[in-house]
Amino acid sequence: MALKLKFARPEPPSPMFSAALKVTERLRQHGEKAFFAGGAARDMLLGKTPHDIDIATSALPGEIASWFDHTCAIGASFGVVTILQDGFSFETATLREERDYLDGRRPEQVFYTDDEQKDVARRDFTINGLLYDPLEEEMLDFVGGVEDLHRGILRTIGDPGRRFSEDYLRILRAARFSARFGFELEEQTQRAMTQFAPNLIRLSAERIRDELEKMLLGPRPAEAFRLMQRTGILRIVLPEVAALEGVEQQPEHHPEGDVFIHTMRMLERMCHPTKELAWSVLLHDVGKKATFAVGRDGKIHFYGHEKTGAEMSVAILKRLKCPAALISAVERCVAGHMRFAFVDRMKRSTWLKMIAAPTFPTEMELNRIDCASCHGKMDGYLQMLDRWTALENRPAVPPLPVNGNDLIRLGFRPGVELGLLLGELRDLFLDGTLTNREALLEYAREQRTKPERRSGTAGRAGKSGKTSGPS
Repeated sequence: MALKLKFARPEPPSPMFSAALKVTERLRQHGEKAFFAGGAARDMLLGKTPHDIDIATSALPGEIASWFDHTCAIGASFGVVTILQDGFSFETATLREERDYLDGRRPEQVFYTDDEQKDVARRDFTINGLLYDPLEEEMLDFVGGVEDLHRGILRTIGDPGRRFSEDYLRILRAARFSARFGFELEEQTQRAMTQFAPNLIRLSAERIRDELEKMLLGPRPAEAFRLMQRTGILRIVLPEVAALEGVEQQPEHHPEGDVFIHTMRMLERMCHPTKELAWSVLLHDVGKKATFAVGRDGKIHFYGHEKTGAEMSVAILKRLKCPAALISAVERCVAGHMRFAFVDRMKRSTWLKMIAAPTFPTEMELNRIDCASCHGKMDGYLQMLDRWTALENRPAVPPLPVNGNDLIRLGFRPGVELGLLLGELRDLFLDGTLTNREALLEYAREQRTKPERRSGTAGRAGKSGKTSGPS
């Protein structure tokens, strides 16, 4: 039964709302129906300003293109035309019915209609099945979306099994919307999510990745991942993260509980995360299950979990078809997240190069969240923050006053030995041991006369062995 709810336009309207209103007015002038659809109507009822406005209309794609000066017909085969109006773009879809979803992604048959109720019936969730008529200032509800919004319930339109089998991505969207709005999942909807979760393997990696990133970068990411864990979704899309539940940790380092609990606490503490930070938080301890061990002292250890976790992170993000730059950044953050435990013992050259890395701001935030989510000890973070601040926008790694050509003129041959010596000189320069060009060249001359240098067996001076610390 249709519900028509009087709902006044915002005053004053936003520039985007005004532009969308012009589009609907033009469509109405041609005798066609036109509504704000889905998320825009939902957000208006929630008292939020829509971040985009999709328009549903009875006009056909060809008609839409002929009535507006600036359009893009990328989705015209599915009845979608993008209209450009006053600097804004509006996806404008012809009202339609859909049938025969054979691949769990898109319908085999699409039929245009002028019946908005039939169009709503094909949509995913009741809260996304609302239409707003901006000219009559009415909210149209054919599926109980208004009541579900008021009650804080997320449910599918019609049979949840049918909705999820039409497009498996809706299973992930259910988790995201439930977390985003803090809504409770309707019982049958949640059961269907569990039932159909194994079908997620049939989705493309890109679609899964995009939905996961929307969860990670949106509100309440931890709630989304906890829900996916409860419904069995997480073990399908990110089995490595799901496996962290039940991996116990040493209580004095992690009084909060197992690795999964710790990771969820970190997700809760993110503030305006980037993709690099969000993925680093989610995956920073992913190597702990593989490296779990109980020592002779009866304590739990995860020696080398950062290295194992970095390797696993690369494999996971490649599987999800993430960009190479993102994969590289997350790999570095995961591999280095234990270094902050040893900053009080670091050589100056080591921590200067650490600060100079492009990922350092992300690594700092990762460490802050990590410590705040377990033992609460921030010594390493604060020490690095002081060092970072003291640089006062000066480069952490200033240019070395000597280069390879200088060493060749001293008699060194191009190759590994020369590269090792340059690295040694860089560390001595950054540590403040040798502070100018003359001192660096004199040191190089001395090294030229040493037998181990002449035989090419020298290694980097001061090279340290493997270190380990609390997991």
